[in-house]
Amino acid sequence: MSAPSVTPASGLDPELFRKLYRDMVLIRGFEDLVQSLFLRGEIFGTTHLYSGQEAVATGVASVLDDRDRVAATYRGHGHALAVGVDPQALLDELLGRATGVNGGRAGSMNVTDPEHRLVGCYGIVGGTIAAATGVAIALRRIGGVAVASFGDGAINQGYFFECLNFCQVRRLPVVFLCENNGYGEYTPFEAVTAGPIRARAEAMDVPAESVDGMQVWAVREAASRAVDRARSGAGPAFLEAITYRYVGHSRSDPGRYRPEGELDAWKQRDPILQLRARLIEEEMVDAAELDAIDDEIATQLGELERHGLEAPFPAPVRANEFRS
Repeated sequence: MSAPSVTPASGLDPELFRKLYRDMVLIRGFEDLVQSLFLRGEIFGTTHLYSGQEAVATGVASVLDDRDRVAATYRGHGHALAVGVDPQALLDELLGRATGVNGGRAGSMNVTDPEHRLVGCYGIVGGTIAAATGVAIALRRIGGVAVASFGDGAINQGYFFECLNFCQVRRLPVVFLCENNGYGEYTPFEAVTAGPIRARAEAMDVPAESVDGMQVWAVREAASRAVDRARSGAGPAFLEAITYRYVGHSRSDPGRYRPEGELDAWKQRDPILQLRARLIEEEMVDAAELDAIDDEIATQLGELERHGLEAPFPAPVRANEFRS
């Protein structure tokens, strides 16, 4: 894949953006590893990969602090890693091992890690919106912000309208983050959604912004504005990140509904390659250093796989051992 063109700009923090590059490479590699393990029969159930959308989770997480919380969807591995969930504990969880972040009992779609700001990953479409709204009632007492990540399909759910209205009336500190990857499962969003997505927020006087979700620096800048508004007490903000998933909806989806050439066109705007090209072009880092990061992540992923497959499974729990 050739390197994409770079939007001219200046003023990036080299140390910060090296970290963002590292985080994005980790998320991409982690998802590739998850897919490999799933196809080998090591991960059960289903998986929903975040490949292609890495700039959104990392860009948003980079403007959050310890007071804040994130509610992610079933496509939540990227957000989990971006907010600091331990990669080994996350992989072990997907493998169903006792060393997983939830003891091997949550699987891919239901990971929670409050210690690392992850309210949870939700299998219910739009469930993140209600979760973040509830969390925000508590967070506003400490100056925290709740981020609700959801896909374009969720904006047609009742959760969206009810919670957006409630948050605006109560001036709750919520950032509504719509990751518009173009498809609600297998259906193009234009086929089921009337009008611009951001207009639905604007109709309730919630400030809304659309951003190129394939450019991590653009996401970071827009997320900073949204988080600042929410944290100030002015009420919620809405951010639409226009992005693309490189894989099918889930393990059973080969993505044949996509028009010919669409995937290749989006890959020419790959978020990792865009950041890599910009870092080199602005002479903040050379290619050799970025290659070293790539190699370091590859080694780390190999260790994650080895330790995960060697970890024990949780002991069986009898029905009468559960407690309310």
